[in-house]
Amino acid sequence: MSGILPQTKSSAVNPLKSSQPLGAALAFLGIDGAIPLFHGSQGCTSFALVLLVRHFKEAVPLQTTAMDEVATILGGMDHLEEAILNLKTRTNPKLIGVCTTALAETRGEDFARDLANIKMMHAKELAGTEIVLANTPDFHGAIEEGWARAVTALIQRLTLRGERVRQSKKIAILPGWNLTVADIALLRETVESFGLKPVILPDLSGSLDGTVPDDRWVPTTYGGTSVKDIQELGTAVQCIAIGEHMRPPAEVLQRLTGVPYALFHSLTGLKDTDRFVSLLSSISRAPAPAIIRRRRAQLQDALLDGHLHFGGKKIAIAAEPDQLYQFATFFTGMGAEISAAVTTTGTSKILKKVPAEQVQVGDLGDLEGLAAGADLLVTHSHGRQAAERLGIPLMRIGFPIFDRLGSQHKLTILYQGTRDLIFDVANIFQPNQHAPRPESLDPFRK
Repeated sequence: MSGILPQTKSSAVNPLKSSQPLGAALAFLGIDGAIPLFHGSQGCTSFALVLLVRHFKEAVPLQTTAMDEVATILGGMDHLEEAILNLKTRTNPKLIGVCTTALAETRGEDFARDLANIKMMHAKELAGTEIVLANTPDFHGAIEEGWARAVTALIQRLTLRGERVRQSKKIAILPGWNLTVADIALLRETVESFGLKPVILPDLSGSLDGTVPDDRWVPTTYGGTSVKDIQELGTAVQCIAIGEHMRPPAEVLQRLTGVPYALFHSLTGLKDTDRFVSLLSSISRAPAPAIIRRRRAQLQDALLDGHLHFGGKKIAIAAEPDQLYQFATFFTGMGAEISAAVTTTGTSKILKKVPAEQVQVGDLGDLEGLAAGADLLVTHSHGRQAAERLGIPLMRIGFPIFDRLGSQHKLTILYQGTRDLIFDVANIFQPNQHAPRPESLDPFRK
């Protein structure tokens, strides 16, 4: 069990975390025909939009209520109402996901009541568009909590309540924010190979996978989980949540519909993937397909080929709690040591399971101070300056990654993703390995 060191600095030297509203917006981007709407100032939205566009290299339909000084003092309901009606008129989205920011939350507005009044006054104009509210103040939590709150809000607002007739082949999957577009696509492919039908919420592989609609401009998301699929989640026979931060939405789904859930803290590594495949075999009542067995054999070979490059290596990681756990367990499972672990928030229960002596809640400045002597730095693109100053190679994970192409098409989970991670890390280590000198092997040589 690792010790958790709270943040003691009054300001971030080199920020590590992204805000809750950004995490909620990212989740809403995984819904078909959706538009995330930031309820706050124009600057908050612009900053989040820049990060999303630079990370995905795609056009992102993110909008704002553009609260000004008067709205900040007197209340922003008028701005919220105007923004929703404008979006309905101009883009006719299937869903508007409202993400609150610190500007509106600090004032203490009753957003649920405001939205209820707006929907009641404009029931005819807003017909056919669902509006979902996620309370996500910037001053609390990070991208992980924002994603989870948005998914919880979607289930609470849209999923039909009560026990439903279960479809024996239907599985609800709640992926964590740290899964890439390629991870989610592989997850779907793996579940379908067992003859099962997955409903993934949210599904970024349908909306941010680098495709362009044919001969038309789409002002909303153009892929992802449909509103109807969210409404019918109660007909699933099983729910699978990936990451500790996805436990709350899974519990809400179970409470509202009775659908049982299984939680996987990580799907990276042989042991966790074996457990996942065993669950799919149990649900489908069929053995693992030949392609899955083949990929497992490939991972076993990669473990044999790669473990010599990991032994004794010191790794410094800075990431959100669940992603920190995902990669820390991967590295220690390969024989490396976690010499420094930094995260964004100390509230997650998964931090106590991180295989490190202690986890520091802080920023990239803390990581730089703790990472001296490490063999590899693992964090997002904002850690590149620290890596340069320390002379340590950087492995980019998480959000944002803006100085490399194809980050969303890298695999990190299941047999195939774990195999690719082994090769990627080993290829970073190999050019930086130094053959031992004779005097280092024989202390009496001189």
